[in-house]
Amino acid sequence: MNVPQLIFRYVAFAALATLANLAMQRLVLEIVHGAQGFALAVVSGTAVGLLLKYVLDKKWIFFDTSAGILVQSRKFSLYTVMGVITTLIFWSTESAFYFFWQTDLMREIGAVLGLAIGYVIKFRLDRRFVFRQLTENSD
Repeated sequence: MNVPQLIFRYVAFAALATLANLAMQRLVLEIVHGAQGFALAVVSGTAVGLLLKYVLDKKWIFFDTSAGILVQSRKFSLYTVMGVITTLIFWSTESAFYFFWQTDLMREIGAVLGLAIGYVIKFRLDRRFVFRQLTENSD
């Protein structure tokens, strides 16, 4: 796969994970209101986005065909750890936009901005640390 195709796929998958994240947040915020609703929405949305993005990245970005519960648990754990810093970027940006403007539109703009920045960083971390054995020969 060439670089433009890789970038297109990664951006498309990031967009899908972002939409899934925001959809879950909206669902939670319809049910639970206030600060608890906001916190639960952010955590729930992040979990949905993380799972979807892992499955898509594993198969269509890094072409990882490894199998087995132990191997997958290790990779998903590493993938999640790599996402901690990028999640903090996302949460901080989303929260700052929400607390400053106090509107759902600005919360979502902050979420999209934070996720975009986070995904660029996350790709580099995942390529280097999670799926490295698959990409070492291509660097």
